[in-house]
Amino acid sequence: MLSLPGVLSACGGADEGASPASTAGAPEVGDRAPDFTAPDQRGQSVSLASLRGSPVVLYFYPRDETPGCTAEACAFRDARDRLEALGAKVVGVSSDDSASHAEFAEEHGLSFPLLADTEGTIAEAFGVPSRFGFHARMTFIIDRSGVIRRVFRDVDPAVHVDEVAQVLESLASVSR
Repeated sequence: MLSLPGVLSACGGADEGASPASTAGAPEVGDRAPDFTAPDQRGQSVSLASLRGSPVVLYFYPRDETPGCTAEACAFRDARDRLEALGAKVVGVSSDDSASHAEFAEEHGLSFPLLADTEGTIAEAFGVPSRFGFHARMTFIIDRSGVIRRVFRDVDPAVHVDEVAQVLESLASVSR
């Protein structure tokens, strides 16, 4: 059985206890992002390829309905207009199933896709460490052509959306 402190530390900003070896071979800035297809909270398949043409904020988080994870999701929700003005699509990924994501999205008014990576294949493809089956908190900024432009490994949910928006703004100014 997983202890509550283990879950709560998994939803903090640090990757404490995560294996550094799990990031070996992970895609880095300048690499093409690995494609994937997974069900969202509505049970609809979402692929990275289907999002090409827009910058993508692909954020991995440990678990629905935990304090840090909820704060991060709600921060992305609250920044929707700002991120959409930059053309970005936000996609969350955790090991929770679609039913859990549906409840989480409903409870907090989340309109962006939350993908069910129950087997951990998306996290593995991106080199996201895992602890007790929970994904570490990491974010990938992927440009409109599918290339990774920024990787955030130590995410602080309190300031992360502003960091993401700054990267998206710099990408937008470069592509003009």
